[in-house]
Amino acid sequence: MNELVFYFKEGWQHIISVDAVDHQLFVLALVAVFQIKDWKKILVLVTAFTISHSITLFLSVYKIISISTAWVEFLIPCTIIVTSITNLYLFKNIQKHISFHYAIALSFGLIHGLGFANTIRFMLAKGQGLGTALLGFNVGLELGQLLVVTIILISSFILIKTFKLPQKYWVYLLTALTFTWAVKMALVRLP
Repeated sequence: MNELVFYFKEGWQHIISVDAVDHQLFVLALVAVFQIKDWKKILVLVTAFTISHSITLFLSVYKIISISTAWVEFLIPCTIIVTSITNLYLFKNIQKHISFHYAIALSFGLIHGLGFANTIRFMLAKGQGLGTALLGFNVGLELGQLLVVTIILISSFILIKTFKLPQKYWVYLLTALTFTWAVKMALVRLP
């Protein structure tokens, strides 16, 4: 039980901590085009991201896949850049392109999973099962992501419904924010 709690906290910190800004930016870019009424689609989207994140964690811990940490750290902000750009094209008809957004969450989750793989590999003690570690980590990660998504959706609701900000301006604002920050991160992390 202690292992599960330990890895739950690690998963939670992986998304909630100040050092997790790249992960938070990706989630922000991923859900920027949605509104609170789309909560079921967002739940599927975030869960798809967690599942693919988990797959590469597993593959990397067992050394089935190995990519240089420098390249992974560079590719993570690149996923934010691509997601931000796609928002400009998809938000006008997100219902029509929702499957494309799911594909983004699944494929880019694979890259983000590699970002934590080395850390979890070093944290696993002899005799600890990867299953417990992944379960605890993923539950913590999922709940942390849902908190971030909730904050984004409440902010969106307040600005769009209460202050009558047109949704397109909200999407443009979030896209500009995530895109600019991610470009800066990518340039700093260039291998």
